[in-house]
Amino acid sequence: MFRVLLVDDEALARNDVKSLIDWERHGFTICGEAQNGPAALTMMERQPPHIAILDVSMPAMNGVELSRIVKERFPQVKTIMLSSFDDYDYVRASLTNGAMDYLLKHRLKPAALLSLLNKAARELQHEEREHEARSAQTKIIERLSPVIHREYVSGLASDAQDAGEELEAYARDNRLYQGSVIYAAAAVQIVPFLLLTESLTDVRKNEFVQRATDVMQMAVGDIHKRTVAYAGEGRFVVLFSSADRSEHAATAQINQALSSVSHSLEKFLNLKCIYAAGPLCGSLKQLAASYSKANRQIGEMLHQGSGTSVHRESLFMEEQKQLLLFLEQLDEERIRRVISAIFDALRAQPFYSMTVQLMAGEMLHMAEMAWKRHLPHASTADPEHIPPRSDLGRIGSTAELGDWFARYFAKIVEAIKKEREGGPYSRHISKAVQFIADHYASDISLDMAAHALNLNSSYLSRLFKEETQMTFTEYLNRVRIKKSCVLMQSGAYSLKQISGEVGFANYTYFFKVFKAVTGMTPQAYMDSLKPSKK
Repeated sequence: MFRVLLVDDEALARNDVKSLIDWERHGFTICGEAQNGPAALTMMERQPPHIAILDVSMPAMNGVELSRIVKERFPQVKTIMLSSFDDYDYVRASLTNGAMDYLLKHRLKPAALLSLLNKAARELQHEEREHEARSAQTKIIERLSPVIHREYVSGLASDAQDAGEELEAYARDNRLYQGSVIYAAAAVQIVPFLLLTESLTDVRKNEFVQRATDVMQMAVGDIHKRTVAYAGEGRFVVLFSSADRSEHAATAQINQALSSVSHSLEKFLNLKCIYAAGPLCGSLKQLAASYSKANRQIGEMLHQGSGTSVHRESLFMEEQKQLLLFLEQLDEERIRRVISAIFDALRAQPFYSMTVQLMAGEMLHMAEMAWKRHLPHASTADPEHIPPRSDLGRIGSTAELGDWFARYFAKIVEAIKKEREGGPYSRHISKAVQFIADHYASDISLDMAAHALNLNSSYLSRLFKEETQMTFTEYLNRVRIKKSCVLMQSGAYSLKQISGEVGFANYTYFFKVFKAVTGMTPQAYMDSLKPSKK
């Protein structure tokens, strides 16, 4: 992957550039974002990018001045200038400072950006090769760029027919894998990759991938004999070469190395993985076929169980309705039973199967939507609120995943209850509101609430009206009607059942209150939920 640094004082402009293309698919990754020149230089000191996209007009230091400094201090970095102004002086100064091109923001198209990025990548590869050619022959391997090296290895995962031939030519030019007579490619998949990285920024996702790459490379050994490269979506290519002519010995070495990869990921990063090795071959150009077979094996493992009667790719509609309903009701016990039933049905499937992963992703999305709805100001990243997604990396079975989700949803229920207890009201009214939330389905009254709170009923009535602008009964009825709407949306109950479920002893009274609160009858509301026929 070629690292790209975005420098623009406007976050919106940076987001526009990021959204233009699928960076990873084309071999690029956003390694950082800076809002001014000094910040960009600090980031380059820590880790120079391959390419920098610079805005011309910025405070503190404009893009033209920044490009001049980059040329002096980081001559290997390719710069592309962006501006809202078609100014000849800016263009001339930028090109003098070594910029590859000067593009206008309002005319920027995906094809133009990708063309420039690919041109920069080709120049970087060409310069890398020239640098290596100028170096002493004994130092070539030491100075070989891991980024370029891995770029060729990751090409084995593409559908390009000449990927193996390009790798062989690159290895020959740079004296890689010398003395080797047996080769093989393996595929390694970080199992919960999508679940772990779905909410990460591009920069943090890139850091995650880089850490995994480094750990796997450490496990397999010398990069010039065994090379780990990222293929995308949590999958990695591992290239093996051996000077041992014994196929049995080479296979044993590969199996041992892959076992070490799995152990190292779990030990250092708390990540589970699955892997498969392709067939041995006698040349680098045959490795694309070797990887293709390993990749298919991984696919078969991920779709294990797809031929069974329990195979499915998403939650059943009834399960979704139940989870949403019980979350609304803050019924932790019934939530736990639904989750237990879901994962009991999947217990025969391995944790890494695509079915289990898709179901888990759907449940995460549902839980986080509920979180945003009920707790819009709280962060799901706070471990005091809910278990962090990073915990998913440690899970090794479907049963463990079910237990994790039970805790996950329980934490959400707990956080919502705590939020409601605080609320915008005084201590007494907050407790009264919570009393209603806990007992609305029962036959409760102001006197019962006052008794439970150890307050005088007249005092509670006056205080309740002052703070909520409603009488106790009006507030109770609104809660009941809101809950009844949720039950109607579930589609699992009749109107008479719903009226009883939310605490109305008399259906006629329920009908009257519902219309007063919503402006329509219960049946009209039910009808409005049905999909319209066009």
